[in-house]
Amino acid sequence: MSSTIVPRQRIQSIDVLRGLVMVIMALDHVRDFFYKTDITKAGDAALNPTNMQTTFPALFFTRWITHFCAPIFVFLAGTSIYLMCQRKTKREISIFLIKRGFWLVVVELLIITFGWTFDPQYHLLIMQVIWAIGISMIIMGMLVLLPYKWMLALGIIIVAGHNILNYSVVNESLKGGLWADLLYFADFSTYQIFKGHYIIIIYSFVPWLGIMLLGYCFGRFYGSSFDPGKRRKILIQLGTGLIFLFILLRLLNMYGDPAPWHEQPRGTVYTFLSFLNVNKYPPSLIFFAMTLGPGILFLGLIEKVQNRFTGILNIYGRVPMLYYILHFFIIHTLVVITFYVQGFGNDDIITEGVPFFFKPGGLGFGLPGVWAVWIFVVVILFPVCKWYDKYKTVNVRTKPWLSYL
Repeated sequence: MSSTIVPRQRIQSIDVLRGLVMVIMALDHVRDFFYKTDITKAGDAALNPTNMQTTFPALFFTRWITHFCAPIFVFLAGTSIYLMCQRKTKREISIFLIKRGFWLVVVELLIITFGWTFDPQYHLLIMQVIWAIGISMIIMGMLVLLPYKWMLALGIIIVAGHNILNYSVVNESLKGGLWADLLYFADFSTYQIFKGHYIIIIYSFVPWLGIMLLGYCFGRFYGSSFDPGKRRKILIQLGTGLIFLFILLRLLNMYGDPAPWHEQPRGTVYTFLSFLNVNKYPPSLIFFAMTLGPGILFLGLIEKVQNRFTGILNIYGRVPMLYYILHFFIIHTLVVITFYVQGFGNDDIITEGVPFFFKPGGLGFGLPGVWAVWIFVVVILFPVCKWYDKYKTVNVRTKPWLSYL
């Protein structure tokens, strides 16, 4: 069966939202590298910006706002898969997803890990969001052959039901070990591969697969025959409904997140922060409702908006993989420059117990400095992304490898 040839037409609102989360995401990674900390002090607020005992509002929200990035990005990845299915056969999509999934795992382990660590000997392999997307895409390559309703049901079951695994009565015989952490339970879980070399599992893939499945099903609203006015109304209602679901489940404090909120001795402000402080590793149902609700609402509100701001975000959103890879290397290169400018020497390049080279305790700035570096990184990436977007648009049909970057 041959493909039905349909002109490739991007949906600007999706690219704008994707671009927005890419810009915000860079803030989290700049903070990881540049927020001044003493790695020898376990209670240092910089090591855990959402710790109610040590954080403060500006630091908390610098971290919290970046929670929106991964779920929205993975959700929209699922939507993109659905839209691809409108242009190609499911068999073609299946093959593409499996190949792209394996490629993303390789990118995570070899390219992005090096961007994080600058360690040429790879003493630590980092399994974060790109690995989770890669594994999810490999599985989607098989699931995409199933009927739409089956995929929707599976996505709902995973996202709504996976927090059952947080109860000890359920997970007692499941929790513990590499496979359990790969599937669901990882929380920066570290395993030795061989002497001196480790992997750290930050993202377990099953909850993220559920989000990709729901994103795929969400793509139906962007079918060519779907009325735009009706879509906008549905998106606003759906986004608002998820926000209310987040508030309701969080108020009940019974199901949907393994870390209930509590009244804080530091006052009302910190009690509110506790309310917002939901679980990301692994991501909870409440975490997904809190992040995807505003994201879907934003899609409904931004659909007809075209201005300079949306035009800029659109560029970032059209080339997310290039942006993602490059921003690590730019940030870490700036760390190296800062390392020497702040008076550190070659003996400080490697810090015991820290996998990142050029990241000794005391390096960096306060939050205003972090925000300034973040803006600088985003700005210098714009012309590169703009050039690559034009290059990819012109050449992707004759150079298929471009679809993998």
